[in-house]
Amino acid sequence: MIQFAYQNYLPFAALGIAVLVLFFVIAMKRRARLVKRFADKNLVKEIAPSASFGKKVFKMALITAAAAFALVALARPQWGFEWEESKRVGLDILIAMDVSKSMLARDVKPNRLERSKFAVKDLVKKLNGDRIGLVAFAGTAFLQCPLTIDYNGFLLALDDLSTSTIPRGGTSISSAIAEAISTYKGADQKYKILVIITDGEELEDSAMKAAEEAARQGVKIYCVGVGTSEGELIPVTDERGDRAYLADKSGRVVKTALNEELLQKIALSTGGSYVRATSAEFGLSLLYDKSISKLEKHDIESKMRKHYQERFQIFLAVALLLLFVEPLFSERKRVAR
Repeated sequence: MIQFAYQNYLPFAALGIAVLVLFFVIAMKRRARLVKRFADKNLVKEIAPSASFGKKVFKMALITAAAAFALVALARPQWGFEWEESKRVGLDILIAMDVSKSMLARDVKPNRLERSKFAVKDLVKKLNGDRIGLVAFAGTAFLQCPLTIDYNGFLLALDDLSTSTIPRGGTSISSAIAEAISTYKGADQKYKILVIITDGEELEDSAMKAAEEAARQGVKIYCVGVGTSEGELIPVTDERGDRAYLADKSGRVVKTALNEELLQKIALSTGGSYVRATSAEFGLSLLYDKSISKLEKHDIESKMRKHYQERFQIFLAVALLLLFVEPLFSERKRVAR
């Protein structure tokens, strides 16, 4: 059964042929009017006895047919097929996003969380076949979006992130690492990638133990530190809807600062690397370009698909043949003397 690789071209091909036919019809009618204006019909036969209307129409038909075959060839007609294996290769990248209240600090504009989301969206634009997943964490962690090549679905899950995504407060980087290990459990690829985006304010002492377990499981951790070492107050909305700053149980205003030392240790212990986000360069795209994208990719998907045979050459050859033979036919008929 015939099919076309560029089926959308067919309406334009039909339009082109119709325009050409219309042009020839108008040209013939105009020629007939001019001849009629020049002399009477019977007199024309005596003046130009070799003139042949039928042969002119035949030559125009050849040109029209050649154009039709050429335009159909552009749509790439195909028939007949072979089965071939199609493989998709890429990396698996889990993004662990800190959604604790400290990510509302505005030492990175508009705030740490929103700036992080913008950076992840920029990263997604670079992906070509890589699977990406999303882990949200605060006092605990859960898989917000499993590893997928559906980038639009991933971005919807990313947009849904907020500081209310995780009911339990605090920052447990160890929970994010544990969730990543669980997600990768049973996977046999060489590189299992986890990118942690956080300010590093771990309230528990288990982050390094979790990182060591990740290293044993073959998970390579990359960390992006968001915030400043000087620290920043955390803006919140109080019960009356007024703007305020987060305070602890004793009423003292909480100031959140970037813990670079912990994030560096976590990354280095797994063979990954650390980068600090700045206003000019967030660092996530840099990590991907300089390090992550260089890692060995694995087969993400393998399936059999039909490979159709190209047949446009036949139509193109017929078009060229018609154009070649068209000048060999005369517009005039033989006249007996």
